Amino acid sequence: MTQNTNLKISAIRGSFLDFITDPFYYPELETVRYINDGLMIISGGIIQELDTYDKLKYKYPEIPVTSYPGMLILPGFIDIHIHYPQTEIIASSSTQLLEWLDKYTFPAEGKFQDKNYAQKIASFFLDQLLQNGTTTPLVLTTVYPQSVDALFEEAELRNMRIIAGKMLMDRNAPDYLLDTPETGYQDSKSLIKKWHGKGRLLYAITPRFAITSTSEQLHLAGVLKQEFPDVYVHTHLSEQQSEIEKVSQIFPNSKDYLDVYEKFGLVTDKSIFAHCIYLSDSEFERLSQAGSTIAFCPTSNLFLGSGLFPLNRAKSENNPVKVGLGTDVGGGTSFSIFQTMNDAYKISQLQGQSLSSLKAFYLATLGGAISLSLEDKVGNFEVGKEADLVVIDTKVTPLLKLRNARNNPDSLTDIVDELFTLMILGNEQAVKATYVAGNLVYEN
Repeated sequence: MTQNTNLKISAIRGSFLDFITDPFYYPELETVRYINDGLMIISGGIIQELDTYDKLKYKYPEIPVTSYPGMLILPGFIDIHIHYPQTEIIASSSTQLLEWLDKYTFPAEGKFQDKNYAQKIASFFLDQLLQNGTTTPLVLTTVYPQSVDALFEEAELRNMRIIAGKMLMDRNAPDYLLDTPETGYQDSKSLIKKWHGKGRLLYAITPRFAITSTSEQLHLAGVLKQEFPDVYVHTHLSEQQSEIEKVSQIFPNSKDYLDVYEKFGLVTDKSIFAHCIYLSDSEFERLSQAGSTIAFCPTSNLFLGSGLFPLNRAKSENNPVKVGLGTDVGGGTSFSIFQTMNDAYKISQLQGQSLSSLKAFYLATLGGAISLSLEDKVGNFEVGKEADLVVIDTKVTPLLKLRNARNNPDSLTDIVDELFTLMILGNEQAVKATYVAGNLVYEN
């Protein structure tokens, strides 16, 4: 390997596990790569090599090695739907979605007019993600441009790869949270030019959902997408029945909820729709054809009583749709991807389906990257990708230590069993360390 002496070179030793393809469609054990005693070489934040320690130790004798014996190293987790302004209202008791928005969410978002307050919450929010092993989030902000600036500024300090955008809302919300079609368009355009593609930062056009945007605003959101085709679209779709009924009243000429977004050019291969619990077969087919993504947010769906997302339908061989996991804080009840997988497993069980540990961890890593069109940059440990990774202590609690006592580190079958214990019993305690672009950013 040709080495650039201007770039910092480092090495990490441990047990590495990542995915090379989708376990929903191929024999599961053939979709995963596991190296019991591996060595990863990182230069300039990029993975240069990954192989067994015995094969690489003589090739890089002078590089300092950080070792994690007995630990499991995974790609950094990817959270494809989360609200940073709702951090302080997590675990707020209410009935269901629309009342919860009025009672808690809108007042909390009003505080983000204050840039200093937004900066404080943004810093806390990103640190919480890193403590939970999440290195790439897709984030909703507020209607205030300064709330977007605050988040991107804090992410830039940490060199995190994040996607975010200003909320668009011009009706059905308190006056202090409303923009107009024109101001929403102009503010978004300025923010795209300022932040999209700056370092590891990316932008998403973000109408909150159809209920809070007029046709004029959705039209201009579509214009933005035409003007900046490589940015994302991020919104909500079919989370609760009452929401769907209200959308049908507001947009009587649309054949279904998805059609509202389709008419304005917002259903694309870089569009992410949160929840999607009550889609028709036609809507699943059209999302598949467009190459769009669904954010599966199980803790939120259970907490708000929204319903059971049909994961097997989305991941079927007939008109499959890209899917990733979203914590959906603060309707979601945890920043932890482990807890998110736990509830995803239970939602599948309630529908007579089974979510294996490999499928769950795929959704949290490579599947999440594919769902965000970032599989060329993050999601697994392929050479040339960004070195975002999380180090997991699979025996961190007495119960996990007891449960995983018989583990054979050379056995992939045993590792799969360990992953299952993590998705059911794990939490942020299990995160020993988090690396962003090869740099240690959190250590427990």
